[in-house]
Amino acid sequence: MIKVKFHDKELLVNEGTKVLDLIDKEKQTDYLICEINDLVKELDRPLTSDAKVELFGLEHLEGGKAYETTLRYIVAMAFHNLYPELTIRFSYNVSRSIFCEIQGLNHHISQITENILKEVKRLVNENLPIKRVTLSVAEAKEIYKKFNHQDKTEILRFRPEQIVHLYQCGDYFNYLHNYMAPSTGCIKNFNIKPYGHGIILQYPRHELDGEIPHFVEEATFGKTLMKAYKWGIKTQTQTIVDVNNKIETMPRDFVQMCEAKHNKQLAELGDNIENDISNIRLICIAGPSSSGKTTFCNRLRVELLSRGIKPVMISMDDYYYTKPEISKIQGKPIGELDLEHINTLDIELFNKNLFDLINGEEVALPRYNFKTGKREEGEKLKVDPNSPIIIEGIHALNEKLTSSIPKYQKYKIFIAPQIEMNIDNHSPVSATDMRLIRRIVRDMAFRNCPAAETIKMWKSVRSGEFRWIYPHQEGADFVYNSSLSYELSVFRTIAMSSLKQIKVTDPEYLVANRLIKYIKYFRPLEDLSVIPCNSLIREFIGGSCYEL
Repeated sequence: MIKVKFHDKELLVNEGTKVLDLIDKEKQTDYLICEINDLVKELDRPLTSDAKVELFGLEHLEGGKAYETTLRYIVAMAFHNLYPELTIRFSYNVSRSIFCEIQGLNHHISQITENILKEVKRLVNENLPIKRVTLSVAEAKEIYKKFNHQDKTEILRFRPEQIVHLYQCGDYFNYLHNYMAPSTGCIKNFNIKPYGHGIILQYPRHELDGEIPHFVEEATFGKTLMKAYKWGIKTQTQTIVDVNNKIETMPRDFVQMCEAKHNKQLAELGDNIENDISNIRLICIAGPSSSGKTTFCNRLRVELLSRGIKPVMISMDDYYYTKPEISKIQGKPIGELDLEHINTLDIELFNKNLFDLINGEEVALPRYNFKTGKREEGEKLKVDPNSPIIIEGIHALNEKLTSSIPKYQKYKIFIAPQIEMNIDNHSPVSATDMRLIRRIVRDMAFRNCPAAETIKMWKSVRSGEFRWIYPHQEGADFVYNSSLSYELSVFRTIAMSSLKQIKVTDPEYLVANRLIKYIKYFRPLEDLSVIPCNSLIREFIGGSCYEL
């Protein structure tokens, strides 16, 4: 017998008892994963020694990820049952949804969607157990061959371990590179609808307290994702296997090819601004953390200079109120201030200065002294009629910040990495995880900050993005995709060493382990000298020509 602390009770159970068996039968589908002695495990994991067990549902970040992964698993199973001849590919899409591309399509998409929805509902209603099984690489290859999963077989070549974990539901086997719910019955809430050349999957989000977000058709953002998808097809960079093959055979050309994609976007952006420069007086740039905004702003400035356009950059940081002023505005003590809120900025003064500058007046700009925490008088500035002003920051796309400037005089740019890359067809690489890895690498290089500290702050960072950036992204005139297909081959070694320093007992281990699970597949780019000094990647690893 072993002792188990469960729901504030201490139980004596037989060794080998599964966590799922400790839960009342009618409540088993309410939970998705668990922690056994501070380590995340599936609920069907047998207990082999004394343990403390905690259950997680959609209120937990990793519970939310398990829900989304299990939904993809069930949809893939439904396609296997009904349309085994079709190949599907999952990718993250607009409005926090998943897009399921249907390849080799020769059926009516509406009918397919209807049939898949019925089959998914049937699988959910039957509440079929999903079990984790451990196999050798050779055994896994045989199963993948049976299910015609050549993409999954290929990635095994880059797997360092000699064993493979798969998930079994009846006679169906698959692996989606994340923890799974214990049964199909746990997936109670979802939407499936036809969309383009495939179907959209919507699911409850952890950050929305388990609610499914309202689907919003984001045309500008969606076009950028489609461009990234088509570029991946043309350049054969859709999977980690594709990337590894290029890293092994043509690293220098691969890097330059990816950089050329950024050059092309900058040229397109330069054309757009130049063609309307008689109207554009303000260029507004915003994007989530670690999107590469600093390098992008510098490269855009150079691109415009090459066209005879001389932009002027104004820092929004100089318009911060003092902390006592913010405390009065927010009605909170200084230790509890929300420093990301738009009301921390003197919007009235910012609008007035922009209006006066654009209309040819000389303006004495403020300068925020971060040592004293006070604003001081800065330089005087008069802007040439042919010189647009560039502003960059978390609130740059918010109309409230620049309400004094007519919309036709503003050009708004949203920047973020929009990666369309998969581990295999059923497991897309998350752009959010890519940004987190970027930030981990940058924080280590420039702030002497270990990965655990970066991960600890990430939830707060994400909260600010959903509150202040994403609501305004669709108002952008241009979406700049800052992803580079070779970047995880650069970041892999640097990030891995820091992530592995996080102990299994640390709360950040859950995220660290999830990141390690897929970046370990990337072949490292050994010769970093092939990366240009003006590359956006240099912002995170050092060696940028834009560093002061």
